[in-house]
Amino acid sequence: MPSERPSADPSAPNLCAVVPSRNHHKALPKVVEGLRAHGLAVILVDDGSDDPARTAIAALHAPEDGVEVIRLDPNQGKGAAVAAGLRRALARGFTHALQMDADGQHDAGALPALIAAHRANPGALVSGRPIYDGSVPRSRQIARWLTHVWVWVETLSLRIADSMCGFRVYPVAPTLAVMDSETVGRRMDFDTEIMVRLFWRGVPTVHVPVPVVYPPDNTSNFRLLQDNWLITRMHTRLVCTMLLRLPSVLRNRPPRTAAKEGAAPDGAALHWAAVGERGAWLGMRILSAIHRLIGRRGCIAALWPIVAYFHLTDRAGRRHSMDYLRRVHAAKGLPPPGRLDSLRHYMTFATKALDSFAAWDDPSRTGPLEVAGSEEIERLAAGGRGGLLIVSHLGNAELCRARLTERFNRPMNVLLHTRHARLYNRLLKSVNPDVEDHTIQVTEVGPDTAIDLTNRVQRGEWIAIAGDRTPVMGQARTSLVPFLGQDAPFSQGPYVLAALMGCPVFLMFCLREGDRHVVRFEHFSDRIELPRRNKDAALTELAARYARRLEEHCLSAPLQWYNFYDFWALPPGAGTKGTPAATDAPGADGTVPAAAPDRVRPLTSA
Repeated sequence: MPSERPSADPSAPNLCAVVPSRNHHKALPKVVEGLRAHGLAVILVDDGSDDPARTAIAALHAPEDGVEVIRLDPNQGKGAAVAAGLRRALARGFTHALQMDADGQHDAGALPALIAAHRANPGALVSGRPIYDGSVPRSRQIARWLTHVWVWVETLSLRIADSMCGFRVYPVAPTLAVMDSETVGRRMDFDTEIMVRLFWRGVPTVHVPVPVVYPPDNTSNFRLLQDNWLITRMHTRLVCTMLLRLPSVLRNRPPRTAAKEGAAPDGAALHWAAVGERGAWLGMRILSAIHRLIGRRGCIAALWPIVAYFHLTDRAGRRHSMDYLRRVHAAKGLPPPGRLDSLRHYMTFATKALDSFAAWDDPSRTGPLEVAGSEEIERLAAGGRGGLLIVSHLGNAELCRARLTERFNRPMNVLLHTRHARLYNRLLKSVNPDVEDHTIQVTEVGPDTAIDLTNRVQRGEWIAIAGDRTPVMGQARTSLVPFLGQDAPFSQGPYVLAALMGCPVFLMFCLREGDRHVVRFEHFSDRIELPRRNKDAALTELAARYARRLEEHCLSAPLQWYNFYDFWALPPGAGTKGTPAATDAPGADGTVPAAAPDRVRPLTSA
């Protein structure tokens, strides 16, 4: 757990949490607990609360446990409360502050992705992009949309996807510099205005998808007439200021690579879980309707201009795609890839999403499915035994989950981190609610989860976990092993989990070949036992075995591997040949994806 004290190095970024509260106290202990679980010092700002909230908030003051309460009297507004918290953070030596609402609207489970984005982008304002459930009032949705449009006008850019979410990480000094030199709203107009003014000064905005709910007993501090008037004045002020400062606004806008693509201003890589999905729910629904009406071929034709747009505007993803393809072409002795190869890479990613959708909606539309190497799987299933499947982001493991459960008459449970792709998973659930029946959403696998998974295996069920994604938390629990010509970090989680469960382990790959999908099972181990000594060396060897098999399949079907981020970037604390496991609890290491069609000349040697 990271230290709650500022680093001794004055140039190193240090993160605390600032939680403003006005009469919110029921959910506050749980909010504080979630923040402290990540080692964050917490500064609670009581913005003139009335009793009983005042007494309840004051009771949380425990400096020895990393929680400090300061009070503003009388009430001064959310913006003033956040400013007071930021000033206190600066006085205590913190360089960054994570703002979180006190009413429980923000999901603490999104903290790892938010913190990962902050660490990769220390010069940016990292902000949540809300993913709402059905509890959000319709009026709030309309008001948010109107604000989005105004912000796009004020910044002359579409890079700020959401300016109203109060779940964000501020760089403290730049934020206070704006507040000390310019007029910034002190109430409900604060969140939007500070983001726009920081953007004008060249501070990039990085968005992370976060779930937001409206608790049924939530008390809103929004004043319908007064705050709407303040917001109207704010937008008028921002538009007029933008016109007066137009040359400066255009000159100082953040670089597109930092603001939009999730790359750090200094070139540091962003963890995959912090890279938000692109696209819109409505667009996904339209494509799914087209797929039903005119079939796969017609939908692919409709996809080309959409994919071309995303390929053109996704500079970071395009760069990582080209980097991967260059490695593949070099290994196969082919000429360097061009942009058309990268566009085809994107297109196969889009079509694999279609295949996944069709597999859950109507499996017959996905074409023939051939299975190779399943004899031992079927023998185990017949005997009522399960095991662990290590899958990857190569091909269409999601299609396997949809179509093979019935074949083996055994459930396939999948460990997923889905918060970065909620729209896509929501679409799958809309066509088949059963998609979530055996989905285990975890960020960190602890003892309770390991026991539950062991019980499932003993009941004859299968557990699938991706081996080519580093953990969302505990990124040091990786091994650096050769992959396509350079050492890359691979998660140790699957092998630690397999050792805990004491079950058979298989690799599963599902590739599209022409109009069919071919599933290949490969026996990996009857049982993984880790030695007491040299455990890290054993885990590194297991990860290297998996990486060799993944590399061979990537070389045979290179356009069907979907990791559009810097896969070879070293995690914090990585060594030269394998990083030590921090604990014996593996981190859940990513989604189980789907596949896309393409025919690539097979290569017999890796």
